[in-house]
Amino acid sequence: MPTIDAQGRPEPPLEGDEVAVLTGFLEYQRATLAWKTAGLDADGLAARTAASSLTLGGLLKHLAFVEDHWFSHVLLGRERASIWRDADFAADPDWEWTSAAGDAPDGLRRLWVEACAASRTALDEALARGGLEQLAAGPTGWPERPSLRWILLHMVEEYARHNGHADLLREAVDGEVGE
Repeated sequence: MPTIDAQGRPEPPLEGDEVAVLTGFLEYQRATLAWKTAGLDADGLAARTAASSLTLGGLLKHLAFVEDHWFSHVLLGRERASIWRDADFAADPDWEWTSAAGDAPDGLRRLWVEACAASRTALDEALARGGLEQLAAGPTGWPERPSLRWILLHMVEEYARHNGHADLLREAVDGEVGE
């Protein structure tokens, strides 16, 4: 059982196999985003800082898209979830970011939580088929296919970068700070 910190985040294991450490860091980053967006209403999730158009609600929706993209669409080669298939990315390439302003906070949180749950299931399915060396089954737009190891590391990087944005945005909303 992982150690849970004061913000409710599971500490990544100090010892364990590669999968346990990689997924431990990804779960920690996911829990950080949950902490940074917890308890905020629509105004809080739509707040911006400085000249940036980023919002905490936009981060939730973007990371829900990223979860679906990398674990379901790219790793397993499945069709995207309907919300992403139905979105008009041609008209608005930043649709997941901009459309979040019109979404209810509970809907944004549910979308992200469900995407994370689906990703965990997809990861378990992929690991049951093979190790971290297995290559993605779906399209990437690149000549090469990334390995599952690369996808996990990319997801840790994606969350870490956006959690830095979430730190700044949350502090601007209500002064809440923390690592």
